[in-house]
Amino acid sequence: MAAAAALLALAAVGAGSLLDLRTPAPKPADAPAGTFSAGRAYEDVQVIAARSHVAGSPANEQVRAHLEQQLRGLGLETEVQDTVAPEAGQLSGAAGGATVARVRNVVARLPGTDPTGRVFLVAHYDSVQTGPGGNDDAAGTSTILEVARALTTGPRPRNDIVFVLTDAEEACLCGASAFAASHPLAADGGVVLNLEARGSTGPVIMFETSRNNAKLVDIFGRAAPHPVGTSFAVEIYRALPNDTDFTAFLDQKFVGLNSAYIDGGAIYHTPLDTPSAMDRGSLQQHGDNALGLAREFGGTDLTDLRSGHDATYFPVPGGLVRYPGWLTVPLALLAVAGVAALGWLTRRSGRASTGRLAAGFALTLVPIVAAPVAAQLLWLAITTIRPGYAELLDPYRPIWYRLAVLALATAILFTWYALTRRRIGPAALAVGGLAWLALLGVLLAEAVPGGAYLATLPALAGALGGLVALRTRQTGPWPVVAVTAAAAVGVVILLPTVVLLFPALGMAMGGVAALVAVLLGLVALPVVDLLHPQAGGQRGLLALRARRLSVVPAGAAAVAAVVLAGVGLAVDRFDATHPAPTHLMYAMDAGTGQARWLSHESDPQPWTDGYVDEVTRIDDDFPGITSDDLRAGPAQAANLPAPKLEVISDATASGERTLRLRLTPQRAVRVATLHVDTSTATVLRAEVAGRPVSAEQGGRRWGFGVVFHAPPPEGVEVTLVLGPRGVPVELRVMDASDGLDALPGFRPRPPAVGVLGSHTSEMLAVARTYSL
Repeated sequence: MAAAAALLALAAVGAGSLLDLRTPAPKPADAPAGTFSAGRAYEDVQVIAARSHVAGSPANEQVRAHLEQQLRGLGLETEVQDTVAPEAGQLSGAAGGATVARVRNVVARLPGTDPTGRVFLVAHYDSVQTGPGGNDDAAGTSTILEVARALTTGPRPRNDIVFVLTDAEEACLCGASAFAASHPLAADGGVVLNLEARGSTGPVIMFETSRNNAKLVDIFGRAAPHPVGTSFAVEIYRALPNDTDFTAFLDQKFVGLNSAYIDGGAIYHTPLDTPSAMDRGSLQQHGDNALGLAREFGGTDLTDLRSGHDATYFPVPGGLVRYPGWLTVPLALLAVAGVAALGWLTRRSGRASTGRLAAGFALTLVPIVAAPVAAQLLWLAITTIRPGYAELLDPYRPIWYRLAVLALATAILFTWYALTRRRIGPAALAVGGLAWLALLGVLLAEAVPGGAYLATLPALAGALGGLVALRTRQTGPWPVVAVTAAAAVGVVILLPTVVLLFPALGMAMGGVAALVAVLLGLVALPVVDLLHPQAGGQRGLLALRARRLSVVPAGAAAVAAVVLAGVGLAVDRFDATHPAPTHLMYAMDAGTGQARWLSHESDPQPWTDGYVDEVTRIDDDFPGITSDDLRAGPAQAANLPAPKLEVISDATASGERTLRLRLTPQRAVRVATLHVDTSTATVLRAEVAGRPVSAEQGGRRWGFGVVFHAPPPEGVEVTLVLGPRGVPVELRVMDASDGLDALPGFRPRPPAVGVLGSHTSEMLAVARTYSL
């Protein structure tokens, strides 16, 4: 009865924790004027994501015109910031050079009544070339339009609210960089709320903040109707090379919060990212939170939102737990002390000897290591059977694989427990599990402070629960209540973490979720032991039967893992609505007339395999694409012109040669590049469209490069100041458009073959070398 009651209690706590992650029901288009309506916002999604609208394209101009019309229709001061801007963050990437873009940001302002600062709602309105951006980022853009409408229907806020819809985010974050660095409204900084999407469904997670975020997090916890976010996610994201528009604002010392929904990542940046793919509950949560935060920050004194420290925080049913980050180390040490006290009392009470406590600690490392390793091996086996998964953030229908990983972790934990319980004893194993959690908490407190709560708080709760259980073991149900309450703390903290980790990291890193699942199991070991057949202390034949029964849960979990993985393979097949991702591009040298098909696929799909047959590097011929190894195959030369390079002026003074050049695409393109052979000239200084850019040079042949996204039809002026090296100087120019259908030799994809969400998928590049 105690086991059943404990199990039901933990199941109820777990269900409550997971239900709290659900998205709200979308409100219809006739919802009250002062509220956010996903129904109204979705009407804008359908316009914005009607087709792919990469920066600089006619389709993007149509989207921009719609945004201007909507904002001006609300009576807001609206303008278009039309400028050339550098990249933000670390996205020079493939071209190995300075990146700039022509951007046209849509900016509108709702003036405050007595401003103490400005609140900026930010989203990007451009899409990738491979998809219409129904979620990324029509979700954020439409949310801002609907929030602007809701704010204009009520009393004006105290602070200015600025709506910033940026251009060229997908290319280089250049729109956000232009606004944050040079727009007059951004001169004094402010609070930024950036809205993103990296999937099609799931809860909206506040996954990134500025430094010293305690006051911001406190406002988020109070003002967001559906606050989902963890300090662990912030720590992880800060360590990753990923960037959003938020990066550009952080570079300019703004403060703020970055939010996105991330589940359903298989459609990210693909043709499947259409309005119909959007979960309108996720859109509703985006809007509810953005509107609540805009109103709260709109009425708050913004003069000092920096706290001097980061907060630790995580979601619980009904809200967000948060406490000062400076408590991280003291709590970690307290957890260590609590577990040490539990170990001492366990030995003193005769529940385990010192040797068994040491053995329990050592043996607990087995499931901690084995579960994540097994999860990674499981995914390796699945991707061997279904190699197309390697190119996706997540499978189209990942739930079966996620459950398989959890079943596998459960099987390993139960097997380990069944094999060690009789020799080591349940008390020693329970203390050993808590000891590893406490130790992990100390390590995280030093390395990843915002994630220390994941181990510290369950260890501390487990230690307190164990101490209470040992002190009250003769007083009725209280020992069971104590260990169940301690396990409930672990469930509240770790179960949502497991659920959120799967979409955040993808199945390729499912081992991380398996690790957290094992930590949750270790916290719950005393409750697990209540369910164990030997818990009553049987002897003789009963003990033998109990030992045999003890392997049943482990065996059932192992069978479940295999069955669930098999169901996943059977259910999640590639078909016309869930196509296998493929990557293909075309590159031609207009000077030699040679052309090649190229692919990033390491293990090409059958369709791609018909184009490429060998591994090669192309950075000597196409430095504007990549320096990585690619698959390549011969292609027919197309009748396409190379970009034109004209000399505006060529002067030498004081040993420096100044070249003013104009690079003009001869067709509609998405990007143009220029690279200098640094064996023929040293680049001392450079300007692109009158803007100074870095003259940093690499060790490759084309060591200096500039990349210009969304180049205007009249071309781009580039000024190079060269050191004395020799004459002539060799320059390699390239431009790239999108779409392979009209190329000779191209065979359309079959229905079950799709396009990989890559910035070079479907790219058509033409290059030529000029000698000056």
